Amino acid sequence: MAGHARYTALLDACVLFPIAMTDSLMSLATAGLFAAKWTTTIEGEWIAALEEKRPGLRGKFDVRRDQMRQAVPDWEVSELAWKSCAGGLTLPDPNDVHVLAAALAGHVDCIVTANLKDFPREILDPFGIEVLHPDQFIVSQWDLDQLVTVAAFKRMRSRWKKPEATAEDFAASMERGGLPATAQRLREAAELI
Repeated sequence: MAGHARYTALLDACVLFPIAMTDSLMSLATAGLFAAKWTTTIEGEWIAALEEKRPGLRGKFDVRRDQMRQAVPDWEVSELAWKSCAGGLTLPDPNDVHVLAAALAGHVDCIVTANLKDFPREILDPFGIEVLHPDQFIVSQWDLDQLVTVAAFKRMRSRWKKPEATAEDFAASMERGGLPATAQRLREAAELI
């Protein structure tokens, strides 16, 4: 397969860890704004991070993982594919080489990560891969298609277990989840979500 017809983003483990951030990215992907990709190694990283933070829930994140896989059926960059691209790649943090290798193997347009310093432009530019913070990425999606983005956030809010949450509660949860610019956009669109 030569690649996805839509803009394709590899989601790093750090953006699949916070629930508001993950739900936002999955909501926009399922709305068709972009194609989301990740690897089983990336899954293992976000699950391990959550289990470390919440040891009482160890082994309980399979449901979340499976829901993400079901929501984005073409999510996987196979281990065989990314490992074949990893040789010779270097990054400031060697533990992130698999992310760049997966981006190459997955024919992605960008890597969405909160760890921007770990993916220097001078290394990624020759590959034609952009690195974006999730907040910047979400706002860019909003700018490209406001109606679809607002509708995706409205559906996301309706899925939350506390539907009585106000639009401000929803925006505040995004801000607490590391998405301040997204929170501001949600506040501006409060009557629509």
